Amino acid sequence: MAGCFVGFFAGLLGIGGGAVMVPILSLTFVARGFSTDHVIHMALATSMATILPGAFASARTHHQLGAVNWQVVKQMTPGILLGTLAGTIFAYFANTAFLKSFFVAFICFLAFQMAFGVKIATHFQGGRTLPGWLGMAVFGGVMGFVSALAGIGGAVLSILFLTWCNVRMHEAIGTAAAIGLPIALMGTVGFVATGLTDHALPQWSVGYVYLPAFFGIAITSFIVAPYGARLAHRLPVDTLKKIFIVFLIGLAIKMAVSV
Repeated sequence: MAGCFVGFFAGLLGIGGGAVMVPILSLTFVARGFSTDHVIHMALATSMATILPGAFASARTHHQLGAVNWQVVKQMTPGILLGTLAGTIFAYFANTAFLKSFFVAFICFLAFQMAFGVKIATHFQGGRTLPGWLGMAVFGGVMGFVSALAGIGGAVLSILFLTWCNVRMHEAIGTAAAIGLPIALMGTVGFVATGLTDHALPQWSVGYVYLPAFFGIAITSFIVAPYGARLAHRLPVDTLKKIFIVFLIGLAIKMAVSV
């Protein structure tokens, strides 16, 4: 069920699902009795891993609809890879309290951006265009670092940036889905590598990635994501965004209290 929800919104809103997955996984791991020292790290890592198939399915559908700017993806990718790897290493040394606080703060930012960000951007757009290779790579690095600490595919940041630079919304969503692929790939590799040094993890873990949760969520999100992507090109999503914002805030509060 969680995988269906994540996959649908990944395609519909261009999000990678991490904003939903991290609190859901954190609460699930706590309920299973996993050590609180590992819960957030495992949630971030497993979230990153589950983003991969959903992002691939969503990006493929958006590409078929002509909504992915692959030049933007190529320019951002070097920075994304370096920034995401740096973020996973930083997360390894960070404690649970910091990671939880960072995620809750990010959720508040995400809720504000989804409610007001695009409206603010369209108000002050002017004649801005996308920066050159260096600017795109630097932004990709910052986005990759933040994404690793929040367990997300970076779509919320890339959509905000692209629309601010006068990229049309449908193309921004499609491109954000494609950008999620290198973030999720490097994030997964980084969390697996750092987690291999931790020998107190539960059975069926590969690094910090918990395999039962990964397979259960990944399969369903891969199947459902294309339906959300197609609906994004047909329906206004303002109402769904408002529902999603309330849901996100509720999850974040529950995670903050329980973990």
